[in-house]
Amino acid sequence: QVQLVESGGGLVQAGGSLRLSCEASGIMFTILHMGWYRQAPGKQRELVAVIPTGGSTRYADSVKGRFTISTDNAKSTVYLQMNSLKAEDTGVYYCNVDGVRGTWRNYWGQGTQVTVSS
Repeated sequence: QVQLVESGGGLVQAGGSLRLSCEASGIMFTILHMGWYRQAPGKQRELVAVIPTGGSTRYADSVKGRFTISTDNAKSTVYLQMNSLKAEDTGVYYCNVDGVRGTWRNYWGQGTQVTVSS
């Protein structure tokens, strides 16, 4: 059973930093992407950053230069380093992993709240 467990969210002042972690377990398929999405109140979930296996990382324009996504060597954990946080970065951040084993598989974490006070 695939589990994605996020941690690292919290309350921070504008200009501060947070580091999110997502530990994956039970993955028995070929991973295509590992990434982070977020959902602000009243808005749709949006891509923040993604690492394709064997490809280049991609970031939302709004976070370029401020956020950095990375994984550990075993690809069991994906991180999101968030610097120079702004009030508009507030939302629930979700870890996502997708891949293939016969069919396409897509999994989400439970979400972690990030609140940036201005």
